[in-house]
Amino acid sequence: MDKKGFTKIIGILDKYEVDETKQRRISREFQDYAYRLAVALDDVSHVPIYMRMVKTTPRELIEGAKSFVLDSNARNKARLFMWKLKQLRIERASKG
Repeated sequence: MDKKGFTKIIGILDKYEVDETKQRRISREFQDYAYRLAVALDDVSHVPIYMRMVKTTPRELIEGAKSFVLDSNARNKARLFMWKLKQLRIERASKG
């Protein structure tokens, strides 16, 4: 403990372990989001596809498709995600 009951940041960070197996190339927010999306969809082998998609697709469409997939009991979450994203894109194009 330091002055006035505050803890130094070094003491807080020392409590956490760094996982060296994670990808080290992630340096931007969209890359982190794409990696977390791939993990949620059990499709880590296709992270570059998700990175490209996250960079070019509106976030609300991705979040809508992700929510749809996570609420389902799909065996292949990645395939269902791509299908739902395509439907949301078509729906958005027909509206505007």
